[in-house]
Amino acid sequence: MSYTAPLKDMLFDIQHLAGIEQIAQLPGFEEAGLETAQAVLEECAKFNEGVVAPLNVDGDRNPSTWKDGQVTTTPGFKDAYRKYSEGGWQGLQHPQEFGGQGLPKAIGAACCEMLNSANLSFALCPLLTDGAIEALLTAGSDALKSVYLEKLVTGEWTGTMNLTEPQAGSDLALVRTRAEPQPDGTYKVSGTKIFITYGEHDMVDNIVHLVLARIPGAPEGVKGISLFVVPKFLVNADGTMGARNDVQCVSIEHKLGIKASPTAVLQFGDHGGAIGYLVGEENRGLEYMFIMMNAARFAVGMQGIAISERAYQKAVAYARDRVQSRPVDGSGNGPAPIIVHPDVRRMLMTMRAITEGCRAMASVAAAAYDAAHNHPDAAARKQNQAFYEFLVPLVKGYSTETSLDVTSLGVQVHGGMGFIEETGAAQYYRDARILTIYEGTTAIQANDLVGRKTMRDGGQTAQAIAAQIEKTEGELSKRGSADAKAVAKRLGAARKAFLDAVSFVAQQAKSAPNAVFAGSVPYLMLAGNLVAGWQLARSLLVAEDLLAKGEEADFMRAKIVTARFYADHVLTRAPALRDSVVEGADSVNALALEAF
Repeated sequence: MSYTAPLKDMLFDIQHLAGIEQIAQLPGFEEAGLETAQAVLEECAKFNEGVVAPLNVDGDRNPSTWKDGQVTTTPGFKDAYRKYSEGGWQGLQHPQEFGGQGLPKAIGAACCEMLNSANLSFALCPLLTDGAIEALLTAGSDALKSVYLEKLVTGEWTGTMNLTEPQAGSDLALVRTRAEPQPDGTYKVSGTKIFITYGEHDMVDNIVHLVLARIPGAPEGVKGISLFVVPKFLVNADGTMGARNDVQCVSIEHKLGIKASPTAVLQFGDHGGAIGYLVGEENRGLEYMFIMMNAARFAVGMQGIAISERAYQKAVAYARDRVQSRPVDGSGNGPAPIIVHPDVRRMLMTMRAITEGCRAMASVAAAAYDAAHNHPDAAARKQNQAFYEFLVPLVKGYSTETSLDVTSLGVQVHGGMGFIEETGAAQYYRDARILTIYEGTTAIQANDLVGRKTMRDGGQTAQAIAAQIEKTEGELSKRGSADAKAVAKRLGAARKAFLDAVSFVAQQAKSAPNAVFAGSVPYLMLAGNLVAGWQLARSLLVAEDLLAKGEEADFMRAKIVTARFYADHVLTRAPALRDSVVEGADSVNALALEAF
């Protein structure tokens, strides 16, 4: 079974939750209303369904290979990437002055989901290039921008992010890669970087590595890290490619999933030093790298939604075809398609509701990003920036953690056949497993949510979000439908659970940090669950209104049912998560270390 982009659901979110017509009122986005969004998404769907999705299974079975420092990607990837860049998809959200289309993130996020649903391994290459573009746009000199940005934005070259070293995973204070200043203003970079996605491949002529390294005499720890552009091939003064730089791929990893995506070990400077160019100021590299990291974290959240959607589609198709067991209600005498069985429907509804809730949350977050960067009013920019920053760890953490549940349920729906590689359900489960790990584990997202997003302002942003949710509860309660009233009840209980957790985190973080951080991941899951449920509650309000007008009746009824299911079966987890956060810390920290 191939992939079909969920265009109706995406456009519903973009129009009714993200408010694309309001985004089109912002400076720079005047041409980016609903009509544009629909046209772009339809073209994106055609490309991904027709060109990228058919390569997904082959990429798993015939992954990238390494020989003598060269990486050969899965057959078909190079041609698909050429079509991707020629179609202008890499530059969708990036500035027109560098060859991009300058469209809002609200549209770009949906396109990102489609690409990742079609082929997660393929999509990783453009994802990393996006991060490199963001970093250069923010901190790169005019000289660096003029040499590299257009090539990256058009997709002619690709970009990478080089943080991790054998001894320095998430703790970047331990980075040892060195950058020696040269008389001509360049630097000689030497060291080893691991886990570099698409650090070497054959799809483009040049790869632009963004590398964290230390300059001699720099302060210890993270305050002494600088960021450098280190291209695979040097660039001549006239913009043409020059000599090969001193960076080599010494191996690629053999992985559980995303097998077609080459994860490289890169060696810089084994033959005299790789030539690098400082990005921004010395010793501010981590600050710049976080620009890339935040762009990547949102995109990884989209990957979680994308793989969930693909697993859901496959599970539904199998459940319609697989005939097994008589209906428990006696409505048929012989075996029936398993989709009629209540527990299979429960699994499929869980997959659907979580995927749609996370998609809605991400769509609203993307709209906040657009307003934070383009709104003419400074106060509105600040408010939207705070909201977006609060949501990034939820989009990344909650959407990827739940993708493990969704893809696992996809295997379960298939039964024993799901455990057999030939059916394809297992690939989604394996591919999803990396999403909670890279670009910062779930615990790192949760620590960010606790430290920077909740403690720093005493929980004010969290409480402001809860106040907005309470307004939605009020709107639901005024409705006459049983569905609206039931969702209002569940949403209210989840919101109160969240506020209890916020108070605990804000009040105890300094006096009892171990207690707070013992519950940081449950706190993130509670917040993500609530915000996704809130967006589905908003969806229900819109769907009821449109149903009353006779618009898209089947789709609107499905929206209402999905929101109700989420409230009954997913939002109901919120009070238990609250208890883990507020009352569960002692048992986390109680066992003596030697007893493990």
